[in-house]
Amino acid sequence: MNTNNIPLFSEFKPVTKQEWLDKVNIDLKGDDFNRKLVWKNLNDINIQPFYNTEDALDYLSHTGENSQALINYRCICVLSVESGNKQALKAIKEGVTGLLFELEENVSATTLLKGIDLNQVAVSFVLSKEAIRFPKDFFAFVEQNISHPKNLRGYIDLGLISNYVTKGISDVDPFESLASFVKLSTGYPNFKTITISGTAYLDAGSNQVQEVAYTLNSLVYLIEQCLYKDISVQSVFNNLHVQLAIGSEYFVEIGKFRAFNSLLHEIAKKYGVTNFKHSLTAKTSIWSKSVTDAHTNLLRATTEAMSAILGNTDGVLIDAYDKEFNEASDFSNRIAGNISTILKEESYLGKVANPVDGSYYIEEVSTKIADKALYLFKAIEAQGGFYKAFESEYIQQQIAEIRQEKIKLISQRRLPMVGVNKYPNLMETVPSKVLSSQVIANPKVLTPRRASLEIEALRKVTEQIVDETGKRPVVELTSFGNLTMRKARAAFSYDFIGVSGFKILQEKSFENVEEAAKSSAQSESDVVVICSSDADYDENALLFIETFRRINSEKVLLLAGNPLNILNSLTAAGLDGCIHLKSDVIQTISGVQKKIQKYNNLLKV
Repeated sequence: MNTNNIPLFSEFKPVTKQEWLDKVNIDLKGDDFNRKLVWKNLNDINIQPFYNTEDALDYLSHTGENSQALINYRCICVLSVESGNKQALKAIKEGVTGLLFELEENVSATTLLKGIDLNQVAVSFVLSKEAIRFPKDFFAFVEQNISHPKNLRGYIDLGLISNYVTKGISDVDPFESLASFVKLSTGYPNFKTITISGTAYLDAGSNQVQEVAYTLNSLVYLIEQCLYKDISVQSVFNNLHVQLAIGSEYFVEIGKFRAFNSLLHEIAKKYGVTNFKHSLTAKTSIWSKSVTDAHTNLLRATTEAMSAILGNTDGVLIDAYDKEFNEASDFSNRIAGNISTILKEESYLGKVANPVDGSYYIEEVSTKIADKALYLFKAIEAQGGFYKAFESEYIQQQIAEIRQEKIKLISQRRLPMVGVNKYPNLMETVPSKVLSSQVIANPKVLTPRRASLEIEALRKVTEQIVDETGKRPVVELTSFGNLTMRKARAAFSYDFIGVSGFKILQEKSFENVEEAAKSSAQSESDVVVICSSDADYDENALLFIETFRRINSEKVLLLAGNPLNILNSLTAAGLDGCIHLKSDVIQTISGVQKKIQKYNNLLKV
């Protein structure tokens, strides 16, 4: 017990950040600090490996409040009003606290919402043009079924921005309806009738700065349209609901939501609005999901939901893990709903006040995202605003640049995706019809897509080979020489080529190089990977390849490593290529598949 009121650890001298850096540089033994330890994010934000009190800065204001009543949404596509109601009641029974109905036509609100307590469950609606008259019926139902106006929570989404950026639909009709919706919702402060969505930006491959900036640019455009319809700026902000996507960069996503809230208040101030209450929901992204090893999507959805909750959103919409390739089952829907319930009730994320406030790391990330997003926002406005920038395809081009950089990093395995380009599940078989071919994007609009599509296209080719030949290509890992290096390179090859969907045999080790070459050349495998150390390659790789090619000239022969000093001679002798840390997995495996297909076509002849 500290009886003398002496501060704990007072005998220890405080350690400055420079002292930490000096120690780190000693441990790095001459390696570059920035290259080794600083994370260079695709938002052009450099994230340091550690922070302390010396990193304290002027924190952002109006970053939001941790929701004590987080809404856990489930999306229900209403094919018939009776089935929609049945699905809704089932969702509520499973613990869902928010229902998002997608309506393609006008339906009876009384029938759709029968048995649903609007005082306890939030209800929201995505309305097509054909369902534009539904809100009048809905608010008539609300008047008879709500105990207090503040209890009604939810929003209406007319696709004002999302339909334009993804389909190129520039329709003034929805803006005509907004004024009546705003009047209908008067007196219900927690129900929002003006929705903008920024999910298409992240799902099309943007970074977080772009998603925040372009969403705010679209808000300015929306305000201008509303002013033409005699909807006041105050009414816009009072009725505003925003939906953003959630990516897989955990801390950066937390900072993104906080930065958005802060910048939204800055923009409101410019319009003379200082007191308003918007709502912000977050949806798990399409971009980060995969078809292969699909259960990994559950982990992605969990971390994404955590980012959104810690970033002070009011609600989350978590897609079923198998939504990308299947009609969501009762099981996958139930599991998706359980994620936010567990985070809120068992992890207590909804029972504490802003748990990330004051974290030097998150505060700095939030501030940097806000600064860069504000700069980009101003640049778009200087060019004439959101509509002009989108019509000129400037926004699409900016997003395409980031998307291509992400795809490049994924192909080089520098941006890991479990089950896609790292740690593939080799026990899994995926039907070719489930896998997608590469997307040919329309440059005039944004196409929400998975980041894994290019690698999925590789896997699809493999499954088509299996469908055509009845045989899955077989890869043999042949090793010799230094035990440590041959094991390490065999493990690397197993992971690298596993992306292809080929059958990969366990490593075979040989004492004699010629024996290894003869055995692998005569085996039933389609691809052989040589695994050993650089020293062993210098001494024996040429002999292996020459021996191998005298027996078999058709098999694909690869080498794990990158022996640049002898590579030309190995290639001349018949080596098809090398796989190593800098290899492009898409280019490499595509080349292997083409040679296998060519050989199969020769056999047919």
